[in-house]
Amino acid sequence: MATNPHTTPHPSTPSPAAPVPLALWPVAQTSAQYQRAGRYHPDSARHPGKMLPALAARIVSEYSNPGQLVCDPMCGIGTTIVEAALLDRQAVGVELEAAWVDLARANLDRLLEPDRRRLAEVRQGDARRLPAILGNLAGQVDLIVTSPPYACDAGVIDRKAWLAGGRLCATETLNYSADRANLGHARGPAYTAAMAGIYTACHAVLRPGGLLVTVTKNMRRAGRCVDLAASTVTLARTAGFAYLGHVIALHAAIRDSQLVARPSFWQLTQTRKARARGEPAHLSVHEDVLVLQAIEVSR
Repeated sequence: MATNPHTTPHPSTPSPAAPVPLALWPVAQTSAQYQRAGRYHPDSARHPGKMLPALAARIVSEYSNPGQLVCDPMCGIGTTIVEAALLDRQAVGVELEAAWVDLARANLDRLLEPDRRRLAEVRQGDARRLPAILGNLAGQVDLIVTSPPYACDAGVIDRKAWLAGGRLCATETLNYSADRANLGHARGPAYTAAMAGIYTACHAVLRPGGLLVTVTKNMRRAGRCVDLAASTVTLARTAGFAYLGHVIALHAAIRDSQLVARPSFWQLTQTRKARARGEPAHLSVHEDVLVLQAIEVSR
């Protein structure tokens, strides 16, 4: 079972060798588009890195209580903030890109009744400046839930254009923004440095013992797996977090004890190309949910 933050004693220091509990959540018994259909604004499909609503709701319900404060410092279309407010949490999202800020607010207006709408807000800004953006809320956050960029190209698939000889993804949808300064474009050391700053900022706004839950996915680059989950744990530990638990969030459905994958056109194409090159690639059917707790450490 997942660790309960309200009964777990606060660790005094992170231990890289200590094992962590492992859980598995079937959060895609219905597909992503049906989880959003009739609920989220139709323009939400334009965002290339949306969190599953069922996954956001499960994280919020597992790792916070009603009335507590939940924050997503890279909130995109606002999925975490919407689902947190629907579960009677206070929620604040931060997003750098003005277009996504507008869409996140539209989703709040669309999904939340007035009494719950008052619980949620979205502010524009850079997650590395989270303490300044949150102001008097800094130090009071109970739970941070976020899905950072995966340090690889992300875009909205345009299958018709690709089959006609064009790009797989429309240029304007790549990496969350046309602005090269956006973290979605960062790779290598630039990505690591930016994420280190963000996790340090997250630590600064959490209450003592507050939780950071990240949703990541290991990707392939140049034929090799990029272990984003492991690097996220390392960066978070350096910022002052202890690694409490790991959840496998299934993006495949479970039917008669079998996994039923729902790969995108891009996933199928990339997997087939990798196998044709002799690489041992497989369809990815999960994301890694990392549960971390803010502690005091010597820096």
